[in-house]
Amino acid sequence: MTSITQKADTSNPSLARVPITVAFGDGIGPSLMTATLRILEAAQAAITLEVIELGESVYLNGITSGIEQKSWDSLRRTGVLLKAPITTPQGGGYKSLNVTLRKALGLYANVRPCRAYAPYVPTLHPALDLVIIRENEEDLYAGIEHRQTREVVQCLKLITREGCEQIVRYAFEYARQHGRRKVTALSKDNIMKMTDGLFHRVFDEIGAQYSDLEREHQIIDIGTARVATHPERYDVIVTLNLYGDILSDVAAEVAGSVGLAGSANIGEKVAMFEAIHGSAPDLAEQDVANPSGLLQAAVLMLHHIGQGEVATRIQNAWLRTLEDGIHTADIAGERTRERVGTQGFADAVISRLGQVPLNLPAVENRSPQVPSASPAVVTSFPVMKQLVGTDVFFEWSEGDRDPQVLADTLKKVEQPDLTLRMITNRGVMVWPDGFPETRRADHWRCRFLGARPIEHLQVIELLRRINITGLDFIKTEHLYTFDGAPGYSLGQGQ
Repeated sequence: MTSITQKADTSNPSLARVPITVAFGDGIGPSLMTATLRILEAAQAAITLEVIELGESVYLNGITSGIEQKSWDSLRRTGVLLKAPITTPQGGGYKSLNVTLRKALGLYANVRPCRAYAPYVPTLHPALDLVIIRENEEDLYAGIEHRQTREVVQCLKLITREGCEQIVRYAFEYARQHGRRKVTALSKDNIMKMTDGLFHRVFDEIGAQYSDLEREHQIIDIGTARVATHPERYDVIVTLNLYGDILSDVAAEVAGSVGLAGSANIGEKVAMFEAIHGSAPDLAEQDVANPSGLLQAAVLMLHHIGQGEVATRIQNAWLRTLEDGIHTADIAGERTRERVGTQGFADAVISRLGQVPLNLPAVENRSPQVPSASPAVVTSFPVMKQLVGTDVFFEWSEGDRDPQVLADTLKKVEQPDLTLRMITNRGVMVWPDGFPETRRADHWRCRFLGARPIEHLQVIELLRRINITGLDFIKTEHLYTFDGAPGYSLGQGQ
């Protein structure tokens, strides 16, 4: 590790050396990083490495985040992290390091180019060439979960207007900078009308400012199916966090192998580059894993730090290696002439530096792979916010879970200006006029609404009266209108 670091420090005196933070990771990570850094050194990347320790060993030393303070200091100092895959120990109590890094450092955009390399890498879709841009900080990955009853747990899906604006504008800027023709948004706003609906509305608002680009919106389920079957119809895809995580693996696998894909995680001050696959501890120290994913991440990194010529030299050598049939086991097929291991593949790329592919399109030196700064966010506009009611959640299993029994109890303590309007169970309305066939858990949402705006003290008084009944209320959610429009999902009859 030391010799690699020292050589990388002095590889190209014609360029100003850029400090980067490097984490060798766990499992196959050290082998992949060694191979990647050897290629960067041979290509004369002008970088100075600060090596930090992340992942399993840090977790097992009692640091539940998987990262030490001195490593945070390095990341914030260099502003660039090249990270090999890490292992999170089994069992509870360990936070996802990737999520921690992305959120703590404001890495709002995850950029994952996916391309087919037919006929040299087997694929059913040789025309695949798309980029998935995923919101990286919000959604269900906020990690806010609670066990609320004996039977029910919840995970909060948090979407902000600022987060939507930031990622959508980034996607359009990316498409414009890279000569892409179309941006497709994927969401599930036919079901999640408020969270995904906000994302869709922002996409339409910002997309209207880019008249030079085509734009479309699709529902995530059919969009994912089409990426798997007709990926050539897509160019740039922008989507929310969970959807993007799943979709990018689908696209990478359809292209040929998740082992070929790298990703960039971009923030205003820090950027992180990594392969999209895991640490595969069962393959550790066997010299069989494909280093291409981490190498592709390093190519994105080189563009990001302004070393496009080096990135282009590496990319063309890598393409020529694929063309020449020098393959690791995961991409081996009819075009394979020689199966090699991790370091053997790195040797093959190094020996082809300065060459270009003969059949695959050669890469030309171009602008950075990702916009270098956060695009401007639209200023929020003022709205009138009024409290009009509250949803009170209960754990309740009495009376054979008959919602009428629960309603009768609550009707006795409701207030004239805050009355019971609806009871749902798992999101399905069961009172009034529910169906006996509806399965009922021990988790109930009871909606109280006023005829006009109310005060917080009225909600407090309602809860005081409910408390007298002995019912176990586990959560409340205030109901607001914004400029007169409900800021909450409506039930039947609401």
